[in-house]
Amino acid sequence: MAPPSLLLFALATSPVQAEPPPTDTPTVTLQPRVEDAMLTPVPPAARNVKQWEEAVALMRERSTDLRGAEAGVERATGRWRQALAALLPTARVRAGLGQDLLHPSVPTGVLVGAVGDGRTVTTPTGTLTATLTQTVVDLGAWRGVASAREAETGAVASLQDTRRRLTLGLARALVATVASERAAEINRVGLRRALERAALARRAFELGAGHQLDVVRVEQDVAVARGILVAGDEQLRRTREALGLALGYGEPFGVTPAFDLRGLVERTRADCAPLDDVDARADLVSARAQVASARESRDQASAGYLPTLGLDSTLSGLTTTPGFGSFSTWSVAAVLSVPLWEGGGRGGLVRERAGVEAQAEATLESARRDVALEVARARRSVEVAETLTRTSVESRDLAERTDRLTRRAFEVGRGTSLELVQSGAALRQAELDLVLREFELVQARLDAFLTQARCDG
Repeated sequence: MAPPSLLLFALATSPVQAEPPPTDTPTVTLQPRVEDAMLTPVPPAARNVKQWEEAVALMRERSTDLRGAEAGVERATGRWRQALAALLPTARVRAGLGQDLLHPSVPTGVLVGAVGDGRTVTTPTGTLTATLTQTVVDLGAWRGVASAREAETGAVASLQDTRRRLTLGLARALVATVASERAAEINRVGLRRALERAALARRAFELGAGHQLDVVRVEQDVAVARGILVAGDEQLRRTREALGLALGYGEPFGVTPAFDLRGLVERTRADCAPLDDVDARADLVSARAQVASARESRDQASAGYLPTLGLDSTLSGLTTTPGFGSFSTWSVAAVLSVPLWEGGGRGGLVRERAGVEAQAEATLESARRDVALEVARARRSVEVAETLTRTSVESRDLAERTDRLTRRAFEVGRGTSLELVQSGAALRQAELDLVLREFELVQARLDAFLTQARCDG
């Protein structure tokens, strides 16, 4: 190897300017100029999100999950109205025109003495029948209304929970996309630094101040940096695709450079409100409503063994001559219906709905456990993320200082290529870790808020 004085002279006369001895004071040095096609950034997405409000509007407009939850509320409301109809009056009017083909002069379907006052029934015979039915006592119908009402409450709560989950998913997709954009930039900086170190090593080898092993080591580091860059670019594309799906589109969406994540938690408060009690979270409200609905449904089936009481009123009219027509009868009847035997179908229905109730109770208990654990983890993750971010900042600063001193030592012949490669790889990893920790902190704060919030939309 050439002596240090020769190396210093060679580097001073080469395109790479020698730097002063290693010190802690930052200095400006000239870096080797490198050209590489992989340093070109990933093309921007065709469509980009500029701000949080725009993303939320797109998500609410295009989300199929949200449309499905809204349709569930509509179905539950329709079911309640159907159940209520069993307790309300039912009125029906029926009109007909009949002719006896064998005896054309004889009125059809007319009781003897149905019409008096010197009027006769016309042929063909026109009939008009009005029927009114009113339920007086039907415990099963009341239970059905209560069950449908609880189901409607559960559907509304499920819609609120869907909004919360979609908001959380959208926030995570935005954070992941911004993090991937930043990581892709860091990967290109890492590749550029690796190429610069490789240029230094090759120049030193050409001047006789280095070994072939030095060149191989830095070339290996360049290959590693290329692999990391390729993987990071693919991750960026996938996060853009995930963001597009979260927004309700089947195409990638990007995020503009001006998009600011710092106030994302504050912006979400405009769409969601914090809860004082975790039991008031929408998914738990929905699960409790489903248990109540199943219980009322079971009681409805059990009430099928009880008798029911109703009122029926029928008014009948015929076409007559002279005159347009006449009402022949008007009856009112109280109807008592007593179930005796249904082949065991009622008992089977009771057992089935009892099983549905047991399943709903198990689902509620499972949801309670999951929510309690989710909220505890979300709260704890903020503190953990803050600590990891502080340590990552310290690690990045130390790695940057180590890499700077190692490069200077290598340039003056006092460092090895192994040290150069190791310091570069450590700096590259430290910068990526810092980017990851910073965005994990943002995500942790979003999770801590949205895991205990209600989003009414």
